Amino acid sequence: MLALKVEKVKKIFPSLNSKGQEVLALDDVSLEVNKNEFYSILGHSGCGKTTLLNLIAGFEVPTSGRIECAGKLVSAPGADRSMVFQDYALFPWLTVYDNIAFGLKIKGMSSSEIDQVVTRFAALVGLSQFTGHYPHQLSGGMRQRVSIARALVVDPTVLLMDEPFAALDAQNRGMMQAEMIRILNEESKTVVLVTHSIEEAINLSDVIVVMTRRPGRVKKIIRVPEPRKMVEDTPAYLEIRRQIRDLIAGEHDVSETV
Repeated sequence: MLALKVEKVKKIFPSLNSKGQEVLALDDVSLEVNKNEFYSILGHSGCGKTTLLNLIAGFEVPTSGRIECAGKLVSAPGADRSMVFQDYALFPWLTVYDNIAFGLKIKGMSSSEIDQVVTRFAALVGLSQFTGHYPHQLSGGMRQRVSIARALVVDPTVLLMDEPFAALDAQNRGMMQAEMIRILNEESKTVVLVTHSIEEAINLSDVIVVMTRRPGRVKKIIRVPEPRKMVEDTPAYLEIRRQIRDLIAGEHDVSETV
């Protein structure tokens, strides 16, 4: 069953002034993401990875082509798609509890229902003892756990993640990847992740999409042999990493980015 379908999507950004040129950011991009699959999108800066994620989220609309989530046309943001941003995007004046509960209150759930759901997801991300804390009292990794819980509580069809661990140091990034695997083992979900890290993509994904430089096109779709079970430095792991590196390195340089 398809959770997400991207069909022949093109995105052109208009020039910022009368002398500028339009920018073709994405061209003829097609993807089919099955339910409960984890897709990672890899490519050079400026290849349109985040643009594609924003189109799926409904923050932007395609110039041509179409995007469907669970068979419904995407034309605006919706509760069937939740986004986890790189910079956490938490409300600093709200506690962990209220940040997680924010989307549930918008949906009009009762206080008792909200408490039950927030309690469950705070435990899922390991923050049961921190629900009364404010974002400034948490580490970067803990803030990102709040963001993940807030995105999951509304039960989206697709969870979108825009380089969610990029701001973390290497040790915490590895820990958050392990936590993400644990969370997804407990809470099955369709995920589309944008990342610059080949290792992160291999460690987390069922499928890795390698993009060309701008205009972004799908260069190759690679299915990971043993999703979330690949052991680093084994021949299979090293081969898939080499393959992805060669695909990305094979793209010519450009001076502009989007």
